Parts: sequence; structure tokens; C-alpha cells
Amino acid sequence: MLLIHGLQSSPAEMLPLAKRLYRSGYTVHVPHIRGYGYKHGDDAHSITHWEDWHAKALAEFHALKQQYKTVAVGGLCIGAVLSLSIAAELGDEVAALSLLATTLYYDGWSIPWYRFFLPIGYYTPFRYIYSYREREPFGLKNEQLRKWIAREMSHKDSSMAGAAKLTLPAVHEAELLIKSVKKSLPRVTAPALIIHAVDDDVSTPRSARFVAENIGSRTVESILLHDSYHMLTIDNEREQVAADTIRFFNAAHATRTTV
Repeated sequence: MLLIHGLQSSPAEMLPLAKRLYRSGYTVHVPHIRGYGYKHGDDAHSITHWEDWHAKALAEFHALKQQYKTVAVGGLCIGAVLSLSIAAELGDEVAALSLLATTLYYDGWSIPWYRFFLPIGYYTPFRYIYSYREREPFGLKNEQLRKWIAREMSHKDSSMAGAAKLTLPAVHEAELLIKSVKKSLPRVTAPALIIHAVDDDVSTPRSARFVAENIGSRTVESILLHDSYHMLTIDNEREQVAADTIRFFNAAHATRTTV
């Protein structure tokens, strides 16, 4: 099982899901992708191109495929978009997909109004100066966890919810990835589970609907959650997210082995 965390975040945000999958018998790999994820000391110049993210995720998949007969893929936010990107290329090689808070549109209620002016800086020196500082609710409906993340963000450059700041090159490359994936969705054939929060503060269910309506997979299941925001793997309904992912992957594996 390959799990891909969100943009400029770390494997830590996927650990609750990874642990549940492991206890259910799955081998789980949650890699850090250089230039996509975040490590202490990274800045705007550390960001690589989305094609590099895709190539690295693809390499991680192939490394697992050399060891295991079937490999499923799951991702959160842009990690879900990256999962779709490799699934579009690999076709039936991907056993199943768990797409969590897939972000094809930054249209959630916590996105600042000036977000739509950011493309002006994509091709200017401004791209290395400006960074968007993460702020409450940090994708979390769970108030206790949100307070803990706020404390972490106040004196550190990252937390379990990702980097304290999102750089402009990262956002730009993510949007180029999104543009590519929107076009390639019909080539995705793996069974797909789409989980999204009704009140997602970063990306509304419009993204989930777009995937469900345009993906090439014959088996597609969509679930809307009502007690979470964007960070589905660590928020209030993380146990349901894990249980539904395990159930879906088990069913996909059973179908695959009987065909």
C-alpha cells in the first residue's frame, strides 16, 4: 500500500491511516518526496516540478510492485491528485485508490479572497518572496487538535498538519499537476473510493464530484463526511476514513483475485 501525503506536508499526517492499514494486514509505505513534501530548512527554492513528484511517486509504486503482487494507492489533498496521476499512467497495475479530500479546486471557505491573484506572481521574482501562512482551522474541525497544531505552528516551521507556510512555487506546481490530472482522469481504471468532507475548508465537494463524474474506473464509491474539515486522516472521522478504506481495499482485492 502506497500512501501519499499532502503538499508541503510530511508522512506524519498519514500515520493514523497507515497504522490502521498495518493492523489489518497491509504493508504500508508512506514516502517523503523531495521537492513536494516538507523538511526543516526547505524554502521556495526547494520545490521541484510536478513531473518530478509524479516520477518519484511512480518509482515508489514500482519498488513496492517488485515485492508484492498487488499495490493499492491512497492520498490526501494534492496527494490524492498525485495518486490519480500515477493511476492514469499505470492503468490496471493499481489495485485500488483511496482519494481523500481530493483538491482540484481551491474553493473552500477558509481560502483567502486574494488567493485568486496569486497567479500574477507565478512568473516573477515575487514567487520566491511570498508565502501563504497556514492559519486556523488548519483543516481541522477537532478543536483540541486544532489548538495543539496552533501551538506547534507558533514556534515551529511545521506540524502534523504540514508546513507553517505554503510557498508560491509549490502552489503553482500543484495547479499544473491538477490541470494535467483533470485531462487524464478518463484513463484511470482502478477501483476508486472518494471520501470528502461536506464542510472541507480548502476544497469543496465540487472536486469529489468532478472525479466521480470523469474518472474512467468502473467501480467508484463516494462518501461524504459531516464531522470533519480537510485533514481527513487526523480529524474527527479518521477512524471511519480508515475503516472505509480497509473495507474498499479488501473488496477490490477479493474481486481481483476471483477474476
